[in-house]
Amino acid sequence: MKSFSDIFIDSTSEGTKIPKESYLESGAHIIVDQGQKEIAGYTNEEVGLYTDVPAIIFGDHTRAIKYVDEPFFLGADGVKLLKSKDNQANYKYLYYALRNARIPDTGYNRHFKWLKEISIQYPDSKQQAKIVEILDNLSAIINARHDELVKFDDLIKARFVEMFGNPVTNEKGWPCKSISELTTKIGSGATPKGGKESYREEGITLIRSMNVHNGEFDYKDLAHISDEQAAKLDGVTIEPHDVLLNITGASVARSCVVPNEILPARVNQHVCILRCKEHVIPEFLNRLLIDDNYQSLLWSIAGSGATREAITKQQVEDLQIILPPITAQKEFVEFVKQVDKSKVVEISEAA
Repeated sequence: MKSFSDIFIDSTSEGTKIPKESYLESGAHIIVDQGQKEIAGYTNEEVGLYTDVPAIIFGDHTRAIKYVDEPFFLGADGVKLLKSKDNQANYKYLYYALRNARIPDTGYNRHFKWLKEISIQYPDSKQQAKIVEILDNLSAIINARHDELVKFDDLIKARFVEMFGNPVTNEKGWPCKSISELTTKIGSGATPKGGKESYREEGITLIRSMNVHNGEFDYKDLAHISDEQAAKLDGVTIEPHDVLLNITGASVARSCVVPNEILPARVNQHVCILRCKEHVIPEFLNRLLIDDNYQSLLWSIAGSGATREAITKQQVEDLQIILPPITAQKEFVEFVKQVDKSKVVEISEAA
């Protein structure tokens, strides 16, 4: 075993950061930030290009770990650039080792201090190479399956655009209303006193931003709180079919419909509840919020603050939502259900 400090050097100061507003959709060089995407954007800048690759990127807020093997620029704040003290290091092995490390999730806080406390197995170079080969092959299989599932998601996105058009520009001329007019509840909660240390193995579910992904709910590291803690958050009690929207942090703008099997539940301050009135279907609202065009709108709103990514309650209330006939909404939601069934079949056959 070796400690983090035995292996790594924090080389963040050697990288050059590109402001988020300067990201391009294509360009000469990649930008790597702490978000979930491997490549956050592109730039045509040349001065400051980091060329000492491979290297490892750690997302201080998100705990994302990335292996980068081509020259790059860093994204905005919250990125750590890690290099090995060993010039002959197997960076792919170090990448897999860090991904396997247990780094506690403390919300929208910095996690590098926790990363620096870990130790990892450090076998000889031949054994490292064998482990990398095995994990590379496994990753290739997983990525191929992921690509198949992405095609299903693309099909849903295409169907949404075909039926409803761009929900931001609304070229189809649908009636529009603000979210405040379409919901009976808009609100976010808080982190119970004591934070992560007060969470339990069982009890009332506490939904955090890490659980909310676009179009799906992630059960990993799902937190639970006591009845007493939950009582202090009764104002943000989740009801069946509530839409969840992340409103702060690196995962801002992610949205999904709550899975009813985790109820009873509450949300913390990073997640906003949207409870629909009868003339808008929750699954339709969720798919609208995660449409690529609407995501761009939400990101632009979240990035306009002075300190960090955030969407205020007032901004959520003012969001304009297209309102097609309920029959069209139902038709689209039924289409999504059929595609989701096909996903299940695909996964079952793969297994």
